[in-house]
Amino acid sequence: MLAEYLPLVRRQALSLQVRLPASIELDDLIQAGTVGLLEAMGRFDSSQGASFATFASQRIRGAMLDELRSRDWLPRSVRRNARAVDEAVRRLEQQLGRHAEETEIAAELDMDLATYRQLLNDTNSGHLLPFEALLAEGVEPGIADATADTPYKQLIDQQKRQQLVEGIEALPEREKLLMALYYQEELNLKEIGVVMGVTESRVCQLHSQAVSRLRSRLGEQAE
Repeated sequence: MLAEYLPLVRRQALSLQVRLPASIELDDLIQAGTVGLLEAMGRFDSSQGASFATFASQRIRGAMLDELRSRDWLPRSVRRNARAVDEAVRRLEQQLGRHAEETEIAAELDMDLATYRQLLNDTNSGHLLPFEALLAEGVEPGIADATADTPYKQLIDQQKRQQLVEGIEALPEREKLLMALYYQEELNLKEIGVVMGVTESRVCQLHSQAVSRLRSRLGEQAE
């Protein structure tokens, strides 16, 4: 059974790798996915109605996402800057009652536009994650496993997913298009750049800014 489903692990790893920073090694994803496959083999219950292939696929992907969440990709200083952007976006959009422009966010942070855009590039490497990982941002590694498959966990996931969908719908049109191309159409950065007529670097900047808006909105909802 292990030999039969190892190609599924590799396919899932390849699917994730093309949408992640270059620092993420394929072998690391495959190793995490293999652990997920072994767990699936030990925990599968055919009486629950799902096929083993479906159950294993979910476990494999979940194990890979746990591996991604457990990594600290960004230096502490970059994380501080990312939080500063989130707070600036939150303050401005509360004050203005509309989406804050890039120039306004840069001014709020007391920096020029070029410096602000470089900051977005620096922080973006930790945010190009699958949709599920966006839902799980801020969750400590291991917490998801502790409550896996409980009705409460499923309810919370559904609520968070709905809030995230609503948050994406409320984004400025350009950022909403980017998120749709990345998370729904599953295009890579180069392909999104072609569609939007911008460079890959600009796609990264817009994605990072959109994530800051989403975190600010979701933080307000949580409060």
